Amino acid sequence: MAPKDLLLALVVIGVWGMNFVVILVGLDGVPPMLLGALRFTLVAFPAVLLIRRPQVPWRWLVAYGGTISLGQFAFLFYAMANGMPAGLASLVLQSQAFFSMLFAAVLLGERVKPVNLAGLLVAAAGLAVIGRGGDGTMTMLGLGLTLAASAMWALGNIVTKKIGRVDLVGLIVWGNLIPPLPFLGLSLWLEGPQQIAEALRHIGSHTLLALGYLAFVATLLGYGLWSRLLQRYPTGMVAPFSLLVPVVGLSSAVWLLDERLTSAQWGGALLVMLGLGLNVFGVRLWKLFSGEDKSEVKG
Repeated sequence: MAPKDLLLALVVIGVWGMNFVVILVGLDGVPPMLLGALRFTLVAFPAVLLIRRPQVPWRWLVAYGGTISLGQFAFLFYAMANGMPAGLASLVLQSQAFFSMLFAAVLLGERVKPVNLAGLLVAAAGLAVIGRGGDGTMTMLGLGLTLAASAMWALGNIVTKKIGRVDLVGLIVWGNLIPPLPFLGLSLWLEGPQQIAEALRHIGSHTLLALGYLAFVATLLGYGLWSRLLQRYPTGMVAPFSLLVPVVGLSSAVWLLDERLTSAQWGGALLVMLGLGLNVFGVRLWKLFSGEDKSEVKG
């Protein structure tokens, strides 16, 4: 990878890793469903007026926006508003890689190699350790909702794969026309008109800065740069950088929020990272040790 693109990849990882701290800052002034409505309104407007709609049927735009945006962040925001620490959220959300693998096997008929299953089992053991080894600061509700968020992200990955090659920035902008109204409906139902009005009446500069970061930096800039890298390099070269997101997430939460994990949770986090590493690099290792690479060369 060219040095300039390597730098861009690290910028994206830093932006996405810090995203979880910023979410907590936003939730400090705005309830979770209202935060989602405001975030995705800013993502879609005015960008939708400047970026051409991708040549994708509306049903797929609805499916994309309903899973990777509405579903993922409704669960994630609610999780972090109900006891899920920012650092652990950045780690647990990466279990989307395993949900994606399982959904692809069931819905697309893709083959799952033993090494990927090994990675799944190692990461699942790490999540179990994290769940049982807490000191009361993380709730099981928060953990469960974050896992649900990762499952919705994975479904969005399947939708993206079914859509095929398309302008990813256009897909993000037009797909994010879908979440604002459902988020607003959820906010009216779960948070109520009075809480919405109170939050908007007293919205502070820190909340506005958080919204700007979530909409323009984490979403438009982050996904825009990531899509550029995916277009220029093989997925296998770009995807491993995502393993650094929880490293930045955990570090920034410790540094900026003074979050503290128990020794058991650190051990669980290492197991999850090991499982993710096996999932990302496992196919290469499998081919190396199973002899598939040699057979391909002979063929």
